[in-house]
Amino acid sequence: MPRNLLALVSLLVTALFVTAPPLRAEEILSPSGATEVNAPPMRTAQVQLQRAATASKPSYAAMKDRYNKWTVGLAAGLFEGAGTRMAAELAKALDDDENMRVLPLLTKGLFNNVYDLLYLKGIDVAIVNGDILEHFKNSEESGIVTQRINYIANLYVGEVHILARPEINSIKDLAGKVVNFNTKSSATGYTGPIIFERLGIKVLANFDPHVKAVAEMAQGSGVAAVAFVSSKPLPQFLKSFPPGFKFLEVPYTPKLAELYLPSDLTPQDYPGLIPAGQKIDTVAVPTVLAAYDWPQDNDRHRRMVRFIDKLFERLPDLQQTAGNHPKWRELSLAGQVPGWKRYPPMQRRLEAAQAELAAGTVPDINMARQIARGMSNDPKEQERIVKDFMEWAKTRR
Repeated sequence: MPRNLLALVSLLVTALFVTAPPLRAEEILSPSGATEVNAPPMRTAQVQLQRAATASKPSYAAMKDRYNKWTVGLAAGLFEGAGTRMAAELAKALDDDENMRVLPLLTKGLFNNVYDLLYLKGIDVAIVNGDILEHFKNSEESGIVTQRINYIANLYVGEVHILARPEINSIKDLAGKVVNFNTKSSATGYTGPIIFERLGIKVLANFDPHVKAVAEMAQGSGVAAVAFVSSKPLPQFLKSFPPGFKFLEVPYTPKLAELYLPSDLTPQDYPGLIPAGQKIDTVAVPTVLAAYDWPQDNDRHRRMVRFIDKLFERLPDLQQTAGNHPKWRELSLAGQVPGWKRYPPMQRRLEAAQAELAAGTVPDINMARQIARGMSNDPKEQERIVKDFMEWAKTRR
């Protein structure tokens, strides 16, 4: 090729590079890092949004901390138990998004809930039988149970029902006879034998399901009585029974007073078994909302302090919400449980509330009623305390 022609071609190629336009904005990097030439503006915006979202998304560790920070685990009980229903209602009432979450768990029952509270990770609160401490008196867990498991409140009581055949006229008549206590894992299976042991009455303990035992009672005298421990009225006692079947009185002796509360069964509870104008004295087992007393420098202690504050704050909602368990309306946060130590953060919260009431600074009439119950066991005295508070509130308004 002639030399002058080569020079001309070289000049043309150089001119093309010199006059080429700069890289345009739409020539962007793809997510893989390769250059995408002529990408549309909408695609550019999408990529920018994706990158911004990725940059602002919390890490896994941050999300895990957020979900656990104010979560409290609650061992509730068996699916069909009253405690499980109340645990679900408590969780709903205390829920405050990331600020408080109560996580109820189905368990093996109120007896085994103590072991979950002692050993199961993530469990801070449990619903248990009020007489459960009796079981641990001679066990290897005795020390830690008495030191670390305290009560927050007596949720409700379960009355002791002893239904007997016609030939049995008093609880002493059951000495040497078969008494059924339901299955061993049930509340009755644990409490029933304690009742008879503390009364000094030796019976032949049987642990069949109640349905089977009641059928045997109706057919013959093999089973002399059945014991039930649950909140009255029980639907199984609202049906008809053979003539002469009756409830037996359970005397409130000093031995029983160490663990139980006095109660009664009335014709309004069981019109088919208790004649009008009569009542059957018995005892009641507290069903306790118990807590593990974590050391004060422990994160779980901090969660439980907030749990207590929320319980005080939301109790009126629990008691007034339509459809909630009626036992909420009977709950007194200041009520005592025989044989138990109150949970320290709960004790401090009650003492602060009592000081506010004494100083006339309690803003809530529901809280005044709670405190009045704790200050006196006399209903008339409780009424007087609340009345004084209401009069004070009028003057403040």
